[in-house]
Amino acid sequence: MLSYLGKRVFQFLLIIFIANSLTFLLPRMIPGDPILEAMQIKAAAAGRQNVDIQAWVATYNEKFGLNEPLWKQYLIYWRDLIRFDFGYSLLDYPATVVSKLKGAIPWTLGFMSVAIFFAFIVGTTLGALLAWPRSPRLVQGMVPFLMVISAIPFYLFSLAMIWIFGVELRLLPTGGGHSPIQMLAWNWATFVDIARHAILPALSLVLFGIGAWALSMRATMVSVLGEDYITFAQAKGLPERQIFLRYGVRNALLPQATGLAISFGLILSSGILVEAFFNYPGIGSLMFNAINQKDYFVINGTVSIMVICAATALLIVDLIYPLIDPRIRYRNK
Repeated sequence: MLSYLGKRVFQFLLIIFIANSLTFLLPRMIPGDPILEAMQIKAAAAGRQNVDIQAWVATYNEKFGLNEPLWKQYLIYWRDLIRFDFGYSLLDYPATVVSKLKGAIPWTLGFMSVAIFFAFIVGTTLGALLAWPRSPRLVQGMVPFLMVISAIPFYLFSLAMIWIFGVELRLLPTGGGHSPIQMLAWNWATFVDIARHAILPALSLVLFGIGAWALSMRATMVSVLGEDYITFAQAKGLPERQIFLRYGVRNALLPQATGLAISFGLILSSGILVEAFFNYPGIGSLMFNAINQKDYFVINGTVSIMVICAATALLIVDLIYPLIDPRIRYRNK
């Protein structure tokens, strides 16, 4: 077990090393100078025509360490990463990357947690009923529909939700995290306003998630119902409800629980496109805007947090799997 633990920890560190190294290199391969572009935008916005932009750029490059050789920037990057110091935003200086992450992460965690949990509960319940031979025909006939919605990318659901509920029916806001005129406070009006803005992005993920969870649970449940202990329980004359819940659903939930843990580990990166479509003020929109603006430090900080969360979730699931299912044991060969 110790050998297995050491191997998994090594893989965890290797994933973080490779992913963060690529995160450092890839943004710097994008053509263009982000400092120069940012300074030109600021100079134009301020109406300054005679400012020496090149001197301005040189000052900022020195301040951010971008005038150093690439290998030295890489070492500084890892030094700061170990201290969770991601530096300043190139476009919104003097705002720090950490302050931007603190402002974006709660929005993503809020609506993504609700979407993942709701899709898991509904999809898993529906999948179990789909596999149970005594379920109503109406439920069993939903398989083609679930296959269709699970195959459609969730960002297409986003476009459909915007058009139907935002443009045509005008029932829900089409973007943002709250109304511009709404003063954020701990009161009922703020809660309702934030909830209304979160419905469409959450619904886009829920529709896709229900199909995926249901089909996954159905496949696992069909396999479980073919086991000998199910046949034995039926031969003993146990109630159908007990066989379904205690012997069927309970044993089919293990892969689902693993998938749920992984989904929560990937929670920060799962809704990037959806948040970008809805201009939702979460980690996805922050990442999308940083890529468009070539804001190196925001990209590095955002992706690093995503990678660490995902790798940590996978490591935890891998280590607690034998505790969840006693039939699984890791032994040295």
